[in-house]
Amino acid sequence: MTTTWWTLLAIAVVLVWWAIAAYNRLVELRNRIANAFGQIDVQLKRRYDLIPNLVEVARGYLQHEASTLQAVIEARGQAQGAAAVARAAPTNAGAVGGLALAEGVLGASLGRLMVVAEAYPDLKADATMQQLSEELASTENRVGFARQAFNDQVLDFNNAAQQFPTLIVARLAGFTSAAMLESTQSEEERRAPRVQF
Repeated sequence: MTTTWWTLLAIAVVLVWWAIAAYNRLVELRNRIANAFGQIDVQLKRRYDLIPNLVEVARGYLQHEASTLQAVIEARGQAQGAAAVARAAPTNAGAVGGLALAEGVLGASLGRLMVVAEAYPDLKADATMQQLSEELASTENRVGFARQAFNDQVLDFNNAAQQFPTLIVARLAGFTSAAMLESTQSEEERRAPRVQF
């Protein structure tokens, strides 16, 4: 055996070792995305569990606002469905985008419910409604922090999968870029609301 053969063997071993390490790193980062999504999912479940209680308390006061209550329930159902799809594939851009869209609809319908509730002093003063509103606000904050952690993990994964030379292993092994959770989907949503008195 010649020195050239040993050199080529050593280079091959190093390349295989590096490819295995790069692959394992990508798997670890993908699993961190799944874990971060799991944290979001816990908070979303908490929110989904609070919403029916909030609607039930409001239903007693908002006899004439049945369409608002129904919109909240329907949006909750759609968001739960989108969350289940995203839970199955947290790195899938379509699933994460669908969740963000459904969450936007849910947030808007909850916002309308809270605006309507403001017009009913008895409902606003109800202790159960106040407690549920506070829990919902706390949960929204937790969801925000969990989304931030998720997006940080997605950024780490995407950076690793798109940088050379790991890019080669990522493409060969079928790792695709993961999608971040965005709170807004359009320029219209990004604009600050105008309040007129």
